[in-house]
This record gives sequence, structure tokens and C-alpha cells, in this order.
Amino acid sequence: MKGGAMQPRPFMMHGPGGPMPPPQQFGLTETRPPLAAMQRPRFNIPGLNPSAPANAAGKISSTYDLVESMRFLYVHVVKARDLPAASAAGSIDPFVEVKLGNYKGSTPIHAANHSPAWHQVFAFSATHLQSHLLEVAVRAKDLAGAGDDLVGRVAFDLSEVPVRVPPDSPLAPQWYRLEGRRGEKLHRGELMLSVWLGTQADEAFPDAWHSDAHGAASPQAVASTRAKVYFSPKLVYLRVAAIAAQDLIPHDASSRAMNASVKLQLANQIRRTRPGGPPGSPNPMWNEEFMFVASEPFDDPLFITVEDRVGPGRDEPLGRIILPLNQAMPRHDHYGKPVEPRWFSLLRPGDDSPDRKHPDHKFASKIQIRMSLDFGYHVLDESTYYSSDLQPSSKHARKPSIGILEVGVLGARNLIPIKAKDGRATDAYCVAKYGPKWVRTRTILNTLNPQWNEQYTWEVFDPCTVITVVVFDNSQIGAKNGGDARDEHIGKVRIRLSTLETDRVYTHFYPLLALKPSGLKKTGELHLAVRFTCTAWVNMIAMYGRPLLPKMHYSQPISVMQLDYLRHQATQIVSARLSRAEPPLRREVVEYTLDVGSHMFSLRRSKANFYRITSLFYGFAAMAKWYDGIRSWRNPITTMLVHMLFLILICYPELILPTIFLYMFMIGLWNYRYRSRHPPHMDTKLSQAEFTHPDELDEEFDTFPTNRPADIVRLRYDRLRSVGGRVQTVVGDLATQGERAHALLSWRDPRATAIFIFLSLVVAIVLYVTPFQVLMVIAMLYLLRHPRFRSRMPSVPFNFYRRLPAKSDLLL
Repeated sequence: MKGGAMQPRPFMMHGPGGPMPPPQQFGLTETRPPLAAMQRPRFNIPGLNPSAPANAAGKISSTYDLVESMRFLYVHVVKARDLPAASAAGSIDPFVEVKLGNYKGSTPIHAANHSPAWHQVFAFSATHLQSHLLEVAVRAKDLAGAGDDLVGRVAFDLSEVPVRVPPDSPLAPQWYRLEGRRGEKLHRGELMLSVWLGTQADEAFPDAWHSDAHGAASPQAVASTRAKVYFSPKLVYLRVAAIAAQDLIPHDASSRAMNASVKLQLANQIRRTRPGGPPGSPNPMWNEEFMFVASEPFDDPLFITVEDRVGPGRDEPLGRIILPLNQAMPRHDHYGKPVEPRWFSLLRPGDDSPDRKHPDHKFASKIQIRMSLDFGYHVLDESTYYSSDLQPSSKHARKPSIGILEVGVLGARNLIPIKAKDGRATDAYCVAKYGPKWVRTRTILNTLNPQWNEQYTWEVFDPCTVITVVVFDNSQIGAKNGGDARDEHIGKVRIRLSTLETDRVYTHFYPLLALKPSGLKKTGELHLAVRFTCTAWVNMIAMYGRPLLPKMHYSQPISVMQLDYLRHQATQIVSARLSRAEPPLRREVVEYTLDVGSHMFSLRRSKANFYRITSLFYGFAAMAKWYDGIRSWRNPITTMLVHMLFLILICYPELILPTIFLYMFMIGLWNYRYRSRHPPHMDTKLSQAEFTHPDELDEEFDTFPTNRPADIVRLRYDRLRSVGGRVQTVVGDLATQGERAHALLSWRDPRATAIFIFLSLVVAIVLYVTPFQVLMVIAMLYLLRHPRFRSRMPSVPFNFYRRLPAKSDLLL
């Protein structure tokens, strides 16, 4: 490797006739960039990498070695004191301007303050060091419009700036006397600041003003260009059961029979019961249970309203109650005592306070409610195929971490120009989501080949999870409509952790693909470095035998239709919470990352799932062809060997099962040499996206409900899409089950295949030494055992099978 240049090397896929090159347009390209992680062993060698923290065993737990080192000049402007007056009134509106060559940044203006404090950091990339002189000037804002008056300045020669290497202690700021235009020392005015040379590993890097974002006009746009870390709100399921009511009083004196129902509302989530019978009774019963998604802190109360149906689409309230969520009983598992229902007094319509007396009626209406906060569930806010977090909401039921995931966002190349109409290229940034942690890189302005070189770390609790990395264009830069422009997505990358080898650094250019109504388009390539480090091998191997979701999902399962509704509500809560952060992670960014709307019907996806299923039957066709070859004596030696094996198994039937498992063991070992050496990426052929008819794409990107003018066409079209979406899901699930069986011996998940072939060898030996009749008796007794001795939890083989990877990760 000369001069540290990258050496791209495309991976090779194995086809039926041997290795074949990938498609040139949508392929994955492996690289060998000059990274520290690829140049040295990952052990804490004294003096080799002083910034790498180590665990008790001396092995590095998290380092900043997956990205190329970038040099930055940091300027930390702290405060000023004793600034001279700049106006006849004796006041000054100061701000600091930091200038390096053609790049300059400024602090906010402090009105009428002679001793302002800013505490702001400026970072100039080494590629922008166009001058050897750094100038930090204190200026006064001239409100008359004549310009900015220079109060004083401090100049630095870059050759004398110290170098700081993390984790060194932060550089202490110092007081500097201000100088005039001619270099003379001023009698008044001092500025406290510090200047040093560092890398992107510096703790001042995320919150610094970057020279890459010097073109951002507004402070909001500047804030949106910085690197940030976000966390999803803690979500929990709220279970509410409306049981019955007593002594309901009609809202009028008419002789019409009451038809009471209950309306439950938590924030924007509204559910209703069916009318309680018998009609006209003041004591209706419903016995209906609903689930809501609540987020901590539990500020939103639950509104419960009893309504009377007086006409079609017209309900009159009979009474209501407002319950804070802290009155709900917390449940961390299903072993606790059952939640007891409680009676609550209803308020009459128009009553604002529960303390208000009602002299008009003698008895107070009541409603019986059972309410609990179920912390034992995991609140799904992602698609179950691409879930990155499977932990329960309860802190007490969470498992310890099994490893560390490190992702280095190196850069991108050949991005499409999003702002070509405005005379600009693309203002790109990346968003990565794994578990509750979201990360956002800084925005690189006006370039089609941005270089971020930022590294982030996540704790891993389950290897059978997926990390999602998305590239967006920052539309807030230069926005003309007040910053309400939507950030446009450029492409998405998903990586399943179970398909990665531990302690190996994967560096690839991942293709970024966008499916539009006009067709499939490659929007660029994202350069990532990924490493999965296991810190608890025993726990990780044991995870393959445990249920995928917490126990509450199996002991008290939630229906599929209800899960879809709850997932939609969870994504809305996460989007709303992250959009209120500073800087905000915009709603369109969160929804695209979480695959909101992926359940809608698509003829393209249905065809892709159909071909996934048909490809599973190729194995049966190959077996039939092999059998036909044996029967027709095309190869006499092979046919004779098959005859001999058949006669041996007939004479010794106890060898049938050991032979089958031994055969799978040998096939697994043979396929080891053909195991995949690259992480998965979007497969355009599998997604049926390369040659899709324009009419099918128009149907896929059509709104739901459709915007077709004819009412009859709209009804039929919506019904077709609704039914087709369910069929699409069922077909995809069938394909996933078959692909998991294929993954047993394909080394797609190296640990799962190793476990399976080892168990196959053990089972083969046990079946060889144990009489066949004994095995059959034990198997039948086990299958016909009494229900008392059966567990409601899934079995270990079932859990192992659920954790196997499938090709659903590769679908667009």
C-alpha cells in the first residue's frame, strides 16, 4: 500500500459454476484504508495507543481506530473582561470573530456587556489551513449599520500551537491582552481562550463550530450541522380494561334507552368499546381490554369518557374521569399478583373539578377500570425483521451486554447532487440507529464526496439484531421557507450483527439505492468500517437458545393487528420526542430510519417474496434430478455406491439417523470454505427492483387511500391493496422460515452454524450408540407427556431457529 492510498478490491460471489463478479452498478466494494485497527493487534500495548481504554483483561473495549485520523485546529473562546466602550453612551455589544484564511466564524452578540461569556469552540479542518496566522478579534456590533467596529484582537502563529492527544487533560484557557490594528497592546480588554491542534477524537469535536459548515446562514442551520447523539424515549405498554359502570344518568329526560360505550384517550391514541348491554340499562358491562403506548415521564393522563350513542356519528358524554398514569399498577413479569379492578367516580359533563358538589343528583355514577403498566414487554418501534433492540422496558429484567459494536462512518462517494437547481451539490450527513441510541454525524456542505471519519460505539445485548445507517441531505441549509424543508433521504444500509465475525474489521463501500416512481437509481456509495467485539462468549452462545422477545410476549401474547397499531403509535412518539431535541432529529428522518409505511402493499415486494419461496424449491428439483441420474445409470459407479448404501441401511435401520446427521455435519464443514466474507447489503435482484414496470411503481408510490377519481375504483383498489399487504406478509414469513433452514449450514451466522454442526456430530454419536427402539420410546413418551410437565415458553430448538438470519435483511 503506497502512500496510504485505498486499494479497492471487489468481493467475489460464488455461483453454480464457481466465482462470478458482482453487478458493476450495485455491487459491494471491499477496501483496505489505512486504519489503526487494521495495522495492529487489538491489545493494549503500552505506548502504542495511549487513547485506547482497556478492560480488566487488557483487551481494548472501545477505541477510535476505525476511522482515518483527521487534524483540526480548535479555538475555545471562553469569555472577555473589561472591554472598552464602543458608543457615546458608554456601552458595547461585543462578539468574537475567529478567522483563518478565507474561513471565519463568530460567536453570538451580547448586548451591553463589558464582560461577556461565550464558551464556544471553533474547529478548522487541516484541509482548510490556508494561512499560518490565526486571528481572534473582538468586535462591537454597530447598530447604526456602518459596520462592525474592531475592539481588539489576538493573533497566533500555527507553528507554535500545542498538540493535544486524547485522553490528555483539556488545555487550560488563558487570558490574552487585546491588541490594536497596528499590534500595540490596549490598556483595557482581555480575552480568555485556548488554541490547540487535535483530532476528531477530541471531546470538543461534537459541539464545535466547524469550518465545513461555514456557509450555513442561520444559527438553527449551524446547529443542524453538528454531530449529536440522541436517545429514544423509554416506552412502556399501558393496559386498560373497561369492565362495567353503575348508576349512569342520561344527559336528558327523554324516554330513549341509553346505549353507553367508553372512550379512552391517551395523548393522540383513542380507543372505544362496543356499546354495553342490555340497551337502556344504567349498569352496562363491557369487559374489553385495550393497550396504549406510554412514554416516560408519564405526563399525559388517561381520559376516560362514558358516552351515549344518540344517533349515527353522534355521541353525548355521560361522565368522564382523568386518571394519571402513576395510578396504574406496574408489572415487570407475569408471575406477580393479578391486577385488581377499581371503581372510580365519574364527573358530570361540564364539571372542571372533582371537588365540585352536585346537588342535582343523589347518587354518583361510577366506572370499574383495571389499569397496569406492563414493563415486561418490549415496545416495538421498528419492523420485527430489522429490530435493533429486544430488551424489555423493565430495568430489572434486562440481560447484561454481550459485546460492543463499533461503526466508523468514513465517508461517501459519487452522491447525487440534491441541490443542483440551487447551484449547490449535496449537504450530506448520516444517521445511525441501534437500540435506543441514535447518532448523527456532522453535515459536510456542498460536496458529492464527503469525508466524516466519525466513530460511534453501542452496547450489544443480542447478536440477532440489525443496525441501520441512513444518508440524508440537510435541506435546512439555505432553506427559503423558514427551515421547514424536508431532509431528503439518499440511501440506507442495514447490517445484521449475527452475520459478522467477531473482532474482525469490515471496511466496504455500500451502494446507496433509492426507489422512485421513475425507477431504481443508485445515489452513491457509503464507506463504513464495522467491528463487532464479543465480551461474553458463553452468554452470546446461550442467547441462541433463549426466546427472541421477553417472556411476557409468550405468556400473554399480543395479537398481530394490535401490535401493528401499537408500533405505529410508538414510532409517532419517538418521532415527536426526537423532533423536539436541539438540534432536532426531524420527523422524516426518524420515520424513514424506522421503515414507517413498509407494511403497505407493493406488487414489487409481493413478487420478490414469491420468488424467494420458489427459490427454496430448487433443492427438491436438484434432488429429483439426482435421483433420475441414479435411476438411469448415467454414472454406474455412483449408482452402485447408492445401491450398497441402501442395502446397508435396510439391514441396519439404526444407522439411518446417524448417517443423516453425519451427512449434515460433513456438508456444514464443506460449506465453510464458501462462507460469505462480506456483510449483507441491499440486493436489487432479490428485491425485484431493477426491471420493475412503471405502472407497478406508480401503484407502489400511490397514496393510501388512493387518489383515483372514481369512488368504485377507489374502494376496490384499497381493498385489493389491503388484502395484498396481508398476503405479502404471510408469503414473506414463509420465505423467512425456509431461508432460516438454509442458513443452518451456510455459515451465514458463523456461531449458529458452528453450534448446529457440533450438535449434529453429538446427536450422530448418541444415535449410533443407542438402540433405535429406545430412542423411539423416549421420543414418543416425550411428545405425549402430560400438559403439567410442559412449559408455555418456546423450546430451545424453536428459539435457536427463530434467531437464524434470513434474506429479509437484503430487501429494499
